[in-house]
Amino acid sequence: MTMLDTRQVQTPLPPGPDVVSRATPDRPRRRRRWTPGAAWEFFGSVVAAGSIVLVAFQFASSRPWDGMVACWFLGFAVVYGVLTRLLHGVRIAKDRLATVGIIMGAAVALFPLVEIIVSVVVQGAPVVFSHFPAFLIHDMSTAAPSDPVWKGGMGHAIVGTFEQVGLATLYTVPISLLTAIFLSETSNAFSRLVRTIVDCMMGTPSIIAGIFVYLFWVEPKGSAGFSGFAASIALAILMLPIMIRTAEEVLRVVPGSLREAALALGSPRWRVSLRVVLPTARSGLLTAVILGVALAVGETAPVLFTAHGSPRYNFNPFSGPQADLPLQVFQTILSPNANQVRDGWGGAFILVSIVLALFVAARLVGSSRPGSRRRWLRRQTPKEVVPS
Repeated sequence: MTMLDTRQVQTPLPPGPDVVSRATPDRPRRRRRWTPGAAWEFFGSVVAAGSIVLVAFQFASSRPWDGMVACWFLGFAVVYGVLTRLLHGVRIAKDRLATVGIIMGAAVALFPLVEIIVSVVVQGAPVVFSHFPAFLIHDMSTAAPSDPVWKGGMGHAIVGTFEQVGLATLYTVPISLLTAIFLSETSNAFSRLVRTIVDCMMGTPSIIAGIFVYLFWVEPKGSAGFSGFAASIALAILMLPIMIRTAEEVLRVVPGSLREAALALGSPRWRVSLRVVLPTARSGLLTAVILGVALAVGETAPVLFTAHGSPRYNFNPFSGPQADLPLQVFQTILSPNANQVRDGWGGAFILVSIVLALFVAARLVGSSRPGSRRRWLRRQTPKEVVPS
């Protein structure tokens, strides 16, 4: 007597005009997001609203572009909403208007960021790549106001940035990981107090960290207290809360069954955290470190109060004033000399490039699931042989 499969067999439906025909058992058919008819309705509404706005502003004495854009969007929303309401009904009209509103809101939010990046690239890239790599090697100690921009450079600021952020990362990573493990593995009054303090530190302005380090480290020593080491302490104070909170959330994602299995085998809690939890969440923890470094790279106020800045190279972060990229950009961009202002734009281009590279690295690292390895890191295992 044969066993019958009790699972329901779904009869595949013939693909319609709004259904994607490419379907597999693992990938069901889905409706297209953009049909030809919807495209004509959308672009027709855009053209109709633009024509109405142009005709209306033609009779006005002034035609401000911002007002025309706002009226264009409002007119498009009215025309598109009425058209989709007449053709498809209220539900589809609301859905399409909500989609357009979300897309426009995202575009408005991204516009300042895109404008800043484009401005920095347009004005800073020619300075950096003129007589490349001179701008990345020279410092500002021998550059006169009448010299071309490539006579000066941001080499000393790049060195100071890497030394200060590197020292701050060296302090912050073990403290933040230990604190995150404590907050994720325990739940008592002390852990709640620590979490509250960390949340308060996340809202602290960066200048407060600089003033704090200035008062207890720089001021007692006078001018000899300015150093890259003092700046690294201020940057570490700013990096700690974001790294702790990010690492804590990553550790909470680790399934509790892994902890329970390790504890059931007789492993102590510290070994469970060290050998099970941390390796499982390594990609997320690395993302937390990268986000903290990206935050510290762009800080200006703490370095202004602690490192003070210098126009020449200082390879010793424990002695004497030292420059870094945000502070050097701030000091040169306020100069009345046009060449030094261009130097500031070049430094801003380098700074933005470093920050963008760090955030891209954080996205790439954070896109993998906890405990997973990248394809190029996976070991090739022999395929299982199925007996015939």
